[in-house]
Amino acid sequence: MSRTTPAPPWAALGGYAATRLLGLAVLAAVAAATGKDGLHRLSGRWDSVWYVRIAEHGYGHEVTLPDGSVHADLAFFPLLPALERALSAVLPVDAATAGLLVSWTASLVAAWGLHAVGTQVAGPRTGVVLAVLWGVYPTAFVQSMAYTETLFTALAAWSVWAVLRDRWILAGALCVLAGLTRPTAAALIAAIGITAVATVVRERRLRPRVAAGVLLAPLGWLGYIVYVGVRQGSPTAYFDVQAAWGNSIDGGVALALFIAGLPWPAALGLCAALALLAWLIVLCVRQRQPLPLLVYTIAVVLVSLVGAAYFGSRPRLMMPAFGLLLPPAAALARLRTRTAVPVLAALALASAAYGAFTLLGPGPP
Repeated sequence: MSRTTPAPPWAALGGYAATRLLGLAVLAAVAAATGKDGLHRLSGRWDSVWYVRIAEHGYGHEVTLPDGSVHADLAFFPLLPALERALSAVLPVDAATAGLLVSWTASLVAAWGLHAVGTQVAGPRTGVVLAVLWGVYPTAFVQSMAYTETLFTALAAWSVWAVLRDRWILAGALCVLAGLTRPTAAALIAAIGITAVATVVRERRLRPRVAAGVLLAPLGWLGYIVYVGVRQGSPTAYFDVQAAWGNSIDGGVALALFIAGLPWPAALGLCAALALLAWLIVLCVRQRQPLPLLVYTIAVVLVSLVGAAYFGSRPRLMMPAFGLLLPPAAALARLRTRTAVPVLAALALASAAYGAFTLLGPGPP
């Protein structure tokens, strides 16, 4: 594993910031033209409302739907609302605005982390393109919302980078925080654990810092699962809460039934998208990505597909799987700048337009 110092991130951060500013500008323009409040869509709707309520009042809120199912705020992990509460306590902003500040700051930290990983794996030019590609992901508009995707991706990217640099305790500590952010941290825990096993087999010994990192890694995720279990008086309470939200693990049955219920042109298009996803994973393997990155990426994709979650959220759930973008990033990095820049600009514009359309629509991302 290389110990080289990461290249300066300024080009990556500048390119990434430009994609997100374009997204906000297009959202503002479309919102003004349609008479809608674009800013409110970023911080005051859907999951953002639940995080703000937790920040302001703590856990304990439930909503009973007309069909009798109960949605409890215990489905949401605590780090983002804790940061919202802390920031609103020291700055003259409310919790909703604090959520945007956390998300926007974390998005830059995530872009920096992607650049560091991309540089480590395939060189500094690929690192820059990787950060920009993440900013033009189809659902990249979520990166501008008071959601957990940017915070989680920042922690995951730097945790993977720490493993690549043989900094196991740092990797475990960052994984603890990731485990307090999203349930998807299970993918990062698996990546650290499997890489540790491979390291032990290769070196034929267990170094103390490797063991420490592995033992640290699951503590955040497990800690919150235990907290919910103790609070609700059941060891399966967290999973019961998620099931009530329709987020139980069904091995992909819900996804298959969803596809089967679509008109054939839409079903064919969705199958083509899934085939493209599978091909990207094959390219990741053929690229010989480092083990922690490969395991993390594949695990995030699997977690996103095997649950019975609302279908529209699946692309968002897969957004932290940034390893998928490394093969196209490497391909674009090989092009001349005068070719790569227009391609990325076109993707940024398409992503911005899709983001404005989705955010100003009726459903959650």
